Amino acid sequence: MKSGTLFILSAPSGAGKTSLAKALVDAVPNLAVSVSHTTRPPRPGEVDGVNYFFVGEQEFRAMVEADEFFEYAIVFDHFYGTSRDAVERLLRQGKDVVLDIDWQGARAIKAKISRAVSIFVLPPSRHELRHRLSGRGQDSPEVIDRRMRDAVSEMEHYGEFDHIVMNDDFDAAVQDLKAIIRGDMRSVRPITIDIDALLGST
Repeated sequence: MKSGTLFILSAPSGAGKTSLAKALVDAVPNLAVSVSHTTRPPRPGEVDGVNYFFVGEQEFRAMVEADEFFEYAIVFDHFYGTSRDAVERLLRQGKDVVLDIDWQGARAIKAKISRAVSIFVLPPSRHELRHRLSGRGQDSPEVIDRRMRDAVSEMEHYGEFDHIVMNDDFDAAVQDLKAIIRGDMRSVRPITIDIDALLGST
């Protein structure tokens, strides 16, 4: 059986990568998402084993010591990690796998699996990114300000990725991602990135 392909999907918080990953898995046959482990508490509506495996910090550190992660990182004061066994098992089954991880994890995965295809999702503007973060209704203005600062830092790494997708229109962004997975780059919308505006001062 032919081994599957590993796809890495990264984006700043609020750019919509988790929703895009879910829509992509629902739309593309033989594509699975690897569920990450995290030490952060579940958000309203999140389900253990579906959105994340929610674990305590002690358990997470034990998994690190046992080398059970492809990669792990600290994001917003919480640990996140990608299970090595889960990803390798899906790939051996011939499934393509999409990882919903940050740029640090993407860099670590690419260092180990150079053939992995990395995709970075950008928001259309800083204003829209702040609007999406505020629209969650989960964070204080201070936390949103911090997330915006961190988002700018994350977006500085967009050039490390194989492909860039703009999430200005959700359905169109899903179609772009599907085209990348098919290897049909002619169907991916060309984008003009005003990177100075995205990375300008808050």
